[in-house]
Order: sequence, then structure tokens, then C-alpha cells
Amino acid sequence: MPHPRRKRWLLAGAAAGVAATLALVVGLGLLAASGAAAGSPPVNTSPPTISGTVQVGGKLHADPGSWTGSPPISFHYRWQRCDQNGANCADIGGATSDSYTLTSADVGNTVRVVVEATNADGTGTAASAPTAVVAAPAAPSNTNPPFVTGTPLLGQTLTANPGTWTGPGTITFSFQWRRCDRFGGACTDIPGASAGTYVVVSADVGHTLRVRVTATNASGSTTATSAPTAVVASGLGGCPPGTQPVPVADVTPPARLTVDRMQFSPPVVGRTTTSVSARFHVSDTCGQSVQGALVYATAVPFNQLSVPPEGATDANGWATLDFQTLAGFPATRFQRLLVVFVRARKPGEDLLTGISTRRLVSVRVDLSR
Repeated sequence: MPHPRRKRWLLAGAAAGVAATLALVVGLGLLAASGAAAGSPPVNTSPPTISGTVQVGGKLHADPGSWTGSPPISFHYRWQRCDQNGANCADIGGATSDSYTLTSADVGNTVRVVVEATNADGTGTAASAPTAVVAAPAAPSNTNPPFVTGTPLLGQTLTANPGTWTGPGTITFSFQWRRCDRFGGACTDIPGASAGTYVVVSADVGHTLRVRVTATNASGSTTATSAPTAVVASGLGGCPPGTQPVPVADVTPPARLTVDRMQFSPPVVGRTTTSVSARFHVSDTCGQSVQGALVYATAVPFNQLSVPPEGATDANGWATLDFQTLAGFPATRFQRLLVVFVRARKPGEDLLTGISTRRLVSVRVDLSR
């Protein structure tokens, strides 16, 4: 049995060894913890986003979103084309920058961007939400039709107003004047008449004229045609002198009245439409606006719109009639046009004689509205 002093010495040595071992273990643990805290791979905390116009030719820009991790972090991008529901995505060849210009191959699909974030400790990946379905390029759209100003009288100059158009980019206009029958139908192009103005010639007498306007932008072209002018006159009697508005009492045969312009509000009648306001412009066959003409209008077939009383044209030749929709509208579930019969007459004359005129006009119908 060891001597008591030697026993104490052995116990003290053992205790010192245990303490040294514990110190080494603790030191290694602290070193490992310190190493883990010093480096962490990228982790996405807010997904990438896409901005820009989702239309062919539009440029999209990717924002990488928000990430945590040891700096510095670098970002790499992969644009993907997906189906219209944002699924079945596949990389777009060569699309690896933070921006992407949409092409015709993207029409009808959606697009998303995948961002890879990299630092010294690893790589993280996150994808944006898909865009809206990519739209085809938009050609100009006509919102108010072209119209013709001036007096449809032999030797007079008519001017084409292109109307109102919407569409991206710069819109340019070209014109083609057309000669039509007395009712605005059976039109043919007038050779060489492609400017914004047109001088009435003898071949136009007894006809009406229209102008066809073609609007063009980088995405395409769209065509719209004006309403017909009044019947072109030679200037032989029936009309007061000059080109200013005239009282209806001063218009006599062989001149006649004509309804040459109309405006509807709303411009498209929907299933939920309850009222329609219509403005009709009356001129004589010499192209003068007529004041005091009585205008009557009714929808065809009947029972679609109420029948307002006749309205007199104002000093500028315009009369406004207000209609209410009735139980007979729509006439069918496939209806696309609402046809309106219009008559203009001189007060006191027989409805079917004198200088009276009548015509059918129409307003668009969209039953999805």
C-alpha cells in the first residue's frame, strides 16, 4: 500500500490531468463554434421580383430580393419560360443577365427569373413569381372614327380628320379617299387621292365620299373609315349661298337634307346598359349645317330602345336624342350591332316628301359588358 504522501501526490497529478483534458475539449469546442459563426452560406429572405412591360419587345428587369449570409455575395440569373399557369418552366438559352427582352416565342407564356446567390461558404437559389401572360404586340386601336370636314360641293376642298387612336409608340396615318353611292355604299378608291385633303371633282357629283384612314405603329396597322359625306352637289340651286350653317326653312329642292354624322354614348352598348344618348348632325346636300331640322330615331327591330320625341337641330346642325333600353334588348344573344333608323325633315312638310332624308346607322353591341 502506497505511502500516504505518495497517494496525495498521485491524486493531485490525476486531477491536473483531468483539468488539462477539460481545458483542451473546451478550447476545441470554442474554436469550432468560432469557425461556424465566421462563415454562413446565402439564405433568401425575400424572393426575387420582376419589373417591366409584359409584352413582346418589353424589357424585364430582375431584382435579386433579400439574402442573408457572409459577405460578399454575388448573384447570377437564369430566365425561364413557363406555361400560362407559371408551371413547366425551362431555361431560356442565353438569358443569364439581370434583364431580359421579351420575344415572340414568349407570347402566351409566362416568364420567371431564378437567382443564384454565392459566397465563400456556399450557394443559395430562389425563384421569382411568374409574370402575367406575355401579350402580343399591339397595333393601333381606333376609339373614335375618322370624319370629313368641308363642303361636299364641286370644287370645294374636303379635309380628313383621322379620329382618335390608342396604341404604343409613335402612330402615323395614311389616307385613301373613296367614292360611294348616294347611301354611302358600293365604295371604290379614287386613284391618286391619298392625301389628307381632297378637292371635289365633277365625277363626285351625285355620290357621297368617305375617307379610309390607316394607323400604323411598330407593331402593325389598323384601318377605319369615316361616315359618308352628304351627297356631292354641283351648286345648282336649292341651297342658300355660302358655307355657313343655314336655317332649314331656306333649304329647298332640289337640295335635300342628309344625316352625315352621328355620335353614341356609350360608344358600345352592353347587356347592363340602361340608357343611350345619340347625337345626329344634319346638313344639306351642299354641305351646309342645317338649323331647325326635326330628327326622329328608333331602334330596329322595335322594342329594344324607347322612342324619344323628335328633336330640332341646334345652330351647328346637331340634335340630341336620349333612349332607354327596353325588354326587347338584346334582340338575340348573338347581337353585335344595334341598328337605328334616323329621319330628318323640314317642319310642316310631309314625312315622305320635300327635302326629308332617312338612313340606317348602327352602334356596336358587346353583351359581355
